[in-house]
Amino acid sequence: MLKLSILFTLFTGTSLESAMKGKKAIIITGIGIMIMGGIFHLQGQSMVGPESSFMYSNPQWITYGIQIVVLGGIIVAIGVSLSFIKKT
Repeated sequence: MLKLSILFTLFTGTSLESAMKGKKAIIITGIGIMIMGGIFHLQGQSMVGPESSFMYSNPQWITYGIQIVVLGGIIVAIGVSLSFIKKT
């Protein structure tokens, strides 16, 4: 636990204990990012949104949406993994 705490502090600048307190916020943030990525993906495919949007029917936003969904999934995974880490 000590090694993990040191690595976490070095890479994020916050302590592992304080991050564990905000694990629900991390999971909710990740889910929100995934939802936004899904909307962006659907706008790129011309399925959602106004036709006047710059994202509408734009192939770039199809891949951007997928990348954003993956990023949100990684954030959710970090939040879930923090809930499995036990304090010693």
